[in-house]
Amino acid sequence: MENIKACCRSSNARLLWLCVGFVLYLCFGALVFIELESNIEKDLQSDFIKRKLQFLSAHSCISDDKLEKFIASIVVATNRGVSATKNVTMAEPNWTFGQSIFFAGTLLTTIGYGRVAPLSEAGKGFCLLYAMIGIPLTLIFFTAIVERMMIPTKMFLYFLFRKLGHLYRVFHIQLLHFFILLIATVLIIFVVPAAIYSALEPKWDFLDSFYYCFISMTTIGLGDYIPGDNPDQKARAVYKLATTVYLFLGLLVMMLLLAVLYDIPELNLGFHFYLKSDEEEEERARLRSGGEGSGPKYTKQRDEDPQKQTGGSQMYQPTQEDVAAATGH
Repeated sequence: MENIKACCRSSNARLLWLCVGFVLYLCFGALVFIELESNIEKDLQSDFIKRKLQFLSAHSCISDDKLEKFIASIVVATNRGVSATKNVTMAEPNWTFGQSIFFAGTLLTTIGYGRVAPLSEAGKGFCLLYAMIGIPLTLIFFTAIVERMMIPTKMFLYFLFRKLGHLYRVFHIQLLHFFILLIATVLIIFVVPAAIYSALEPKWDFLDSFYYCFISMTTIGLGDYIPGDNPDQKARAVYKLATTVYLFLGLLVMMLLLAVLYDIPELNLGFHFYLKSDEEEEERARLRSGGEGSGPKYTKQRDEDPQKQTGGSQMYQPTQEDVAAATGH
């Protein structure tokens, strides 16, 4: 019986339940999207068929087959990033320097909107080689920048410790620190850029702009909203370049926020599904049973209740390791 309970408590058992929950969550999302989107798709399809029949009746000289081929060519051009509206020859090319910088940026950050893609065989081959080298290089670059951004972030955390350490537990101060950064991130990376995009993009409202920012910052990159794709967009190259800078800065801030969250052991839920968690449970069991072995090594675990400490609550004092991590030495 004890072995069965131990097996149910193991990380593998928890991982199994996580897989079941993930599959159920996946199916739940699929069902919700079907319910929300299928009717709109049917309405658009029926409206298109109606417009097509009206066009054929008004232009009897055009056959249905010729119209189908023409529509297919428009769809292919649109999917390749070529605007079929107005005068196509007047539209700015997709492979200007600003556009190419934007494409390279979305490629290296793995956002990959997919609206514009290489068409030539040489372009596809170079894209593969460029991404294989560039994506790891970008990850290294981002990690190095975030490591340095963590220095002022930890200095702010230590400031909160000094001011509030005698009143609140370490976990509560870390939680306050995280929520302050979260609010700042939402305002700077989502709300403000969304307001700017809604002002610059004629067909976007604030929800569309916020949706674009979220889809981009999470590197989902659906490609249904892309800044500067309007044929009438002025200074399109500069606009694309500025958007590329926003994407890089935004992703850096998102990585910083995730790093701060990862430093809070109580919120690191993924630890319960790692094999290492089984070793910790075994170590705790040995300690409870009074078995032999050296005492537990100190790591950043959940803080103890300050009321249980001798002398009452004490102000938090950062360790030498924390100071070295914060100062970069």
